[in-house]
Formats: sequence, C-alpha cells, structure tokens
Amino acid sequence: MMPLVMVFAAALAVAMSSGTVYAKMVMQTFPVLAGAGAHDVYPAPDGTVWFTAQSAGKLGYLDPRTGKSDLIALGPGAAPHGVIVGPDGAAWVTEGGQNAIARVDPATHGVKLFPLPKERRNANLNTAVFDGQGVIWFTGQNGIYGRLDPKSGTMAVFDAPRGTGPYGIATTPGGQVFFASLAGNYLGQIDLETGGVTVLEPPGAAPRRTARVERQPRRAVDHWLEQRGSFPLRHQDERLGAAAFARRQAAALRGLC
Repeated sequence: MMPLVMVFAAALAVAMSSGTVYAKMVMQTFPVLAGAGAHDVYPAPDGTVWFTAQSAGKLGYLDPRTGKSDLIALGPGAAPHGVIVGPDGAAWVTEGGQNAIARVDPATHGVKLFPLPKERRNANLNTAVFDGQGVIWFTGQNGIYGRLDPKSGTMAVFDAPRGTGPYGIATTPGGQVFFASLAGNYLGQIDLETGGVTVLEPPGAAPRRTARVERQPRRAVDHWLEQRGSFPLRHQDERLGAAAFARRQAAALRGLC
C-alpha cells in the first residue's frame, strides 16, 4: 500500500504577539493500492476524493470517512494525468494514454472518452478546467491546448505559442482562463471566443502550475504561478488585464517595481 496524504485546516488558530493569526494544520494519510502511482487529486462535493492512478492506468476514488479506496479502469493503455470535477458532478480526466478527455460517472463509474483528433496524436495531456459556460479547456505538454463542449462533443485543439510546454490551467472567478507553459516560459491568457492566446511574460524561471485565489472583501483575484528556479511564486491581479500585467512584469525585470 502507498499513502495518499491529505491536509485539513483545523478550526483552532494560534494568535501571535504581533497579532498575526496562523491556522493549525492537521495532516492525515490514507493507504491506496500499491502500484497505483497517485498523481493528481480533486475533492468531490460529497466529501470523497478522486485521484489519478497514473502508474496503474486507472482513476482512483477515496472515501476519507472510511479510508476505503477503489480503482476504476479507464481503458487499454490508459495513463491519466489530471482530474477535476465538472459542473455535472462527474470526474473529468486528462487521459494521456488514450489521448482523450475522459468522463467518469460518479454513480455508475461508467467511462466515456472524447478522443483528440487523429492528427493530434501523442498530445501528452496534462490538466483541465471548466470555464463559466460549462466548456472544458485542457493542456497538452507536447505543444497544444484545447476545448471540449461536453453537451455537443465538439472539440477544438490549438497550437500553443512557442511549441511544447502547456501544463497547468485555471479559471478565475471573472471567467478568464489562463495556462502556464513550462517549456515556453510564459503564462497564456485564452480568448474564449477565438481560442487565441495572449502571452504574458513572468520574470524568472518557467511556470508550471497556475491557480487563482480570491481576496475578500473586494473579491480581487490574485493569479499565482508555481515556477521552477529562483522565482518560485509569481502572481497577477485579474483587475490589471493582460497589457498592464505585461508592463508591470517588464518593469519588475528592470528593477523599477
């Protein structure tokens, strides 16, 4: 068995003399089947957790209340990378082994594949996210990003700027979709209508994952990047817009801010 680690924020907080409050974190581990090769995880609304068992070529399902986990076969040659939960409550998987987006029904565990076009073989699918219209956007590290309309099954795949590298992808509360290019060393903002990309240049090392954080009470959005090398974290305020962000980052490189 191998452990799957989950971290919970406890209600208890510790007040320091400076007035800063820190949440106390509690870590709990859950054993999953040996050889599963757990990669990405995503919590479901009912409190259970999906995880990609990349080495086993399956999707994992963990119930933290009982500690029980199961593996769901995705098909021959499967090698799942990312998993998220869609607006329909289903698990959606970037399934690199079959070069497809997979939907797994949470009740029946039935699997439906949405294959990429034949001319887009070996995309090396990485991660996915839903936009505000219920369309799923995804990345492929071999130089693509794309979208899938689950209702119609229509898929479009685009060439990424600078070729290989698209990795993490996220949607902001305002509906913008960004992806991080690891090899290309940029943050890409996707035009949801045309599918085009505006390239934003972060200083420092290549971005890998991207995420957004809401700041109360104004609900401004920081867009955070995980980067390799000497600049581990960078962020964009959604209110700035692409052009302002690019200007600020260029100024940062010159030491002006």
